[in-house]
Amino acid sequence: MIDLKDYGIQMWDKTKIADFRRTLLSWYDQEKRDLPWRRTKDPYKIWISEIMLQQTQVSTVIPYYNRFLEWFPSIWDLAQAPEEKLLKAWEGLGYYSRVRNMQAAAQQIIKDYNGSFPQTYAEIVQLKGIGPYTAGAIASIAFDLPEPAVDGNVMRVMARLFEVDYDIGNPKNRKIFQAITEQLIDPVRPGDFNQALMDLGTDIESAKNPRPEESPVRAFSAAYLHKTVDKYPIKLPKKKPRPIHLQAFIIRNDKGEFLLEKNIQGRLLGGFWSFPILETEPIAQQLNLFENKSDTILKNQPQKNLFRQIYQLKPQWSATVFKSVQHTFSHQKWQIELIEGFIADEVPLLKDKNLRWVAAKEFSAYPFAAPQKKMVDNYLAAKWP
Repeated sequence: MIDLKDYGIQMWDKTKIADFRRTLLSWYDQEKRDLPWRRTKDPYKIWISEIMLQQTQVSTVIPYYNRFLEWFPSIWDLAQAPEEKLLKAWEGLGYYSRVRNMQAAAQQIIKDYNGSFPQTYAEIVQLKGIGPYTAGAIASIAFDLPEPAVDGNVMRVMARLFEVDYDIGNPKNRKIFQAITEQLIDPVRPGDFNQALMDLGTDIESAKNPRPEESPVRAFSAAYLHKTVDKYPIKLPKKKPRPIHLQAFIIRNDKGEFLLEKNIQGRLLGGFWSFPILETEPIAQQLNLFENKSDTILKNQPQKNLFRQIYQLKPQWSATVFKSVQHTFSHQKWQIELIEGFIADEVPLLKDKNLRWVAAKEFSAYPFAAPQKKMVDNYLAAKWP
C-alpha cells in the first residue's frame, strides 16, 4: 500500500473513519435504489450488471439486464452462446468488446473452475475483461470481501473528501484513490459500502451539477468545508475524437432486399451487420471496419467506382439526397453520407466477403450497431415518411 502522506493526503484517525462508515451506510440504508442486481448475491448476475453499467446509465441497463439473464441464465449458457445472439442481446449498449470479453471469461470459468464463479479477488481479477474495479465490486457484493470498487464516481467522491490534487483521468493516479478507499471501506458491509459510494457519486456528488449541501457525508468533505467543490476532482480535458468521413451504400435488388455486410471479428463493431461502408479520403481505401487489410486505391478515384471495384456490383445510382448520419465513439467521430443504388439483375455476391441480401422486415434478426440503426432510420424516414 502506498503512503498517502507522500501525496499530501492526511488520512483520518480510526474514530473519524468509523463515523464516516456509519454515516454513509445509514444514508444508504434509507436511500438506496431498488435495482434488480441488488436483490441477489449471485456473482454471475452481479458481474453482468457491473459490466453493463460501465459507461451506461442505470435506466438504460435494467431492460438489457433482465433480457440478458432470460437469454443466458447461467455461465454455461453465456459460454456457449452463438455470436449473433450474443451481439443481439448487447445491441445498443455499445463498447461491444465488453460482451465478447464476458463470453471469454465465462469459457475461462468453465475451463478453470468447472463453471463455478471464483471467490477470491485475485482469481476474479484474472478473468478476461475484469479489471480492479469490477473485481472489487463482485468480491465485495457477492462474497463480502473488503475489496474497494474504485471507478470514476468513487474517485470523484474521494477527491472532494480529501481535496486530492491529482488528475482522476490519469490511470497512474488510480492507486491514490484505491489506497484511500482501502482504508475507508467497511469490513463488515463492504458491498453496501461500495454501492453507497457509487450511488453518492452518480447523484449528489455527480460530475455535473453536484449538490454538496445534500451530501450525507458533507461534514467529512474537505472540499465542502473549504468551499472548493467546484475545483475537485481535477480532470484534464481528453483528446477530441478524430473526424472520419464515410459513405454508406444502400443497395436494393429487384426483390426489395438490401445488401448487408458482416464486419469481421476483431475489428471495430466486429460481428455486426451494416450497409457496405467506404471511407472518403484523398487516397480512398476500404475502412478497416470491414477488412483485415485495407485495399489502397488510386488517389481521387470516385467512391461509386470504388464500390463497384471492391464489391463487383454495378448498381444504378439514385439521385435522392438523404440526411447524413453522425455517430461519435470515444476516439472517432463518424460523418456518414448515404448513397442509394439499385441492382435489377441477379448477380452472385463475392464469396470472400460476408455479404447477404436481407429484407427490411428481417432486420430485427440481425445485430446492428448504433451507426447502422441510425442509417436505417434516416433512410426509411426519407423513403416512407
